Amino acid sequence: MKVRLTLAAATAALLGSVALYPLFVGARWVMPGLGAVVVVSAAGLLTRRFRIPAPLSLPACLLALQLYVTALYTGPEALAGIIPTPGSLTRMADLMGEGWHVAGRYAAPVPLRPGVAVLSTLCIGLVAAVVDFVAVRLRHAAAAGLPLLAMYSVPAAIREESVSWVAFLLGAVGFMSLLLADAREQVSGWGRAVPSRRWSADPSAGRPGSSGPAGAGYRVGLAAVAIAVLVPTVVPGIRDTGMFGMGGVGGQGNGGQMVTTPDPLVSLKRELTRRGDAVVLNYRTNDPEQPDYLRMYSLDRFDGERWTYSALQSTAKDRVRDRMLPTAPGLSTAQAQRVITQVKVDRRVRDMTFLPMPYPPVRVTMKGDWRVHAASLMVYSLRDAAAGRTYTVQSLRVRPTPEQLAAASDRAPADITRRYLAIPGEVPEQIRELAMAKSKGASSPFEKAVKLQRWFTESGEFTYDLSKQSPRHVSDLVDFLTSTKRGYCEQFAAAMALLARTLGIPARVAMGYTAGTRIGDGSWEVRSRDAHAWPELYFEGAGWVRFEPTPAGGLGQGTASVPAYTQPEPAGAQPGQIGDTSPAPAGSAGGASGASPAAAPGHRTDELDRLARTGLPRSSGGGAFGPVFATALFLLLMILMAPMAVRIISRRRRWAHTGDAAGVANAAWTQLRSDAIDHAVPWRASETPRTTVRRLAEHLRAGTAVADSLTRIAEAEERARYSRSPASPQSLRADSETVREAFARSVPARTRWRARLAPPSAMMTFRNAARRAPEILDRTGRLLAARPLRMRRAARSGRAGARGR
Repeated sequence: MKVRLTLAAATAALLGSVALYPLFVGARWVMPGLGAVVVVSAAGLLTRRFRIPAPLSLPACLLALQLYVTALYTGPEALAGIIPTPGSLTRMADLMGEGWHVAGRYAAPVPLRPGVAVLSTLCIGLVAAVVDFVAVRLRHAAAAGLPLLAMYSVPAAIREESVSWVAFLLGAVGFMSLLLADAREQVSGWGRAVPSRRWSADPSAGRPGSSGPAGAGYRVGLAAVAIAVLVPTVVPGIRDTGMFGMGGVGGQGNGGQMVTTPDPLVSLKRELTRRGDAVVLNYRTNDPEQPDYLRMYSLDRFDGERWTYSALQSTAKDRVRDRMLPTAPGLSTAQAQRVITQVKVDRRVRDMTFLPMPYPPVRVTMKGDWRVHAASLMVYSLRDAAAGRTYTVQSLRVRPTPEQLAAASDRAPADITRRYLAIPGEVPEQIRELAMAKSKGASSPFEKAVKLQRWFTESGEFTYDLSKQSPRHVSDLVDFLTSTKRGYCEQFAAAMALLARTLGIPARVAMGYTAGTRIGDGSWEVRSRDAHAWPELYFEGAGWVRFEPTPAGGLGQGTASVPAYTQPEPAGAQPGQIGDTSPAPAGSAGGASGASPAAAPGHRTDELDRLARTGLPRSSGGGAFGPVFATALFLLLMILMAPMAVRIISRRRRWAHTGDAAGVANAAWTQLRSDAIDHAVPWRASETPRTTVRRLAEHLRAGTAVADSLTRIAEAEERARYSRSPASPQSLRADSETVREAFARSVPARTRWRARLAPPSAMMTFRNAARRAPEILDRTGRLLAARPLRMRRAARSGRAGARGR
């Protein structure tokens, strides 16, 4: 039956499933997964107990898994609550479809809906069945690592963060235990060693796995796992964050790294449909008017199904610390003012690796390794998250006039047109015809864009509806534009950006948060329902300009706002004047440093006034390196102090657990041995106590007091070994202190400090513990293997007794 190997395979599968934790919200998937592993392992045991052919072993395990999942999730539709029926199979297919839909709708971690729970249970059970079949039935334990590795590859493929080192360590221990159990099973098939004159008669010496090579195998395996966990901490490029988030400095060298995140639009829908309305961030600004949106992502690529951003290649040169950011593309003639925004992200926000900020940012002050994408001015991090952090953004509030936008050249730079006018071939001509019809009569690209916006928000009879699914194909956008006219900000932004491109206007989709709501203390509060997507259109001289096609107010996105430059000028306003502007040109960082206008009363703090006058402070050169270095230094000091701590604790325990006079004598003799080893004085285990102290007295050139102390310690040890009446223990502890001081005086200062800080006797303690660890594991394995054998023997004895009676 191979009970021990079966248990090892089940343990490996169970520990490997820990790597799936980043995929789900909560831990309710654990117990169904545990049950699946138990059921599959039990089925594998039964197939081996009744000698079912190997080709039928895996199908039997999968059948048991099917019965288990049926009973757990579709019991009411099943026969007797466990046997599948057409109804239960239909229900199971519906649940699996629901699970796939939720997985595609939400970014990880996904809520554990029933369909997701079914998929997770089936996946864990399937891996357990394959591991059991390959490792136990086919006896290829090493190959069983492939399905175990699959459970690590899934979260690694869909998430930016790597799997926790704890999850990796647990999986590695499970796989190593499976390899060791398989090796023991193979060696045990050779039979028991026969003692002879040249072999020890000790029964333990003949047990497979208890020899030196087996212990060496344990140590090699443990060392390999330790190296795999610890090396990324100190070697750059292997892992971005290293253990505890301290090691590794991804992208520190000249080479670049690819920036990957979950689908931003999936995250947007999750924010908008989340139960409750949690606070995401608070911010203060010196902007005298309604603050602008806080942009996180810039989605420049439409592939016919979804809007996303092109692959970002990140290098160390992209860091934002202590420098001005690249100039916003196309921003040259439009008037702008400098705005200071201080943002504090709520500590409960998860996985925020792109920073929300007004566009275009000029400078960002925040601790950590944050970087900027020059073309889009997205600010992101490969290793840090914004949760619980505060950062300051200096940005430009661009206020173009309708006249400036209408007069903008329709000949954008080649790099802009190449990227932001691309339209997939599968986009139907119907989209282009619709765009031309709704912008008919416009004399400039800007007027065309305004007509499109007003069609969405006023004349087009569109309805804001969060229940609609995200568009998956271009046909979904066609239905939205021509038929249903119901959707939320993703549909409105995606549709207007696509229509603009068909009209020859460079366009992209931005995603982030609206300005939020102003609260009593003058700051602004942004909540999860303020998550938003909007189109940005390019006009030479003003750069990327925000439009708002999504309905706002109570029947739409509550905090959305239509830009002033797209609205008719109020009566009495002078031409070209929309709000308060600064005369500073926006085409350079120098223009950004002009004086900001006076703010409305109570709208900004004195600190923001000071920042507006003096500019942002330089971030500390250390950034996040300071606390990371302090933590690493603390851990290093703890490691260096460990031998000294072990020596002190061992000495105290040695004298605290002496018991009788013989125990005190043994403690004094052990202390003498440790002191000699610590001070580099040779210790010969073959010598008698008298010979040892005589040699030590000569080495120490000991005076009368030290020689008498050595003599008393030796005499007490001899009488403890060989006499029924031990020596008096009263002076032995004082004698040990006297001898230790004599050792310290007899050696150079370097040896003396080594004895205090890194005593070799403590290192021997570590080595002895490492030497005993394989023995303990070996004994534990034998106990686990012997228990089923004893149970079978007891059962046979009971049956024999019953037949005798």
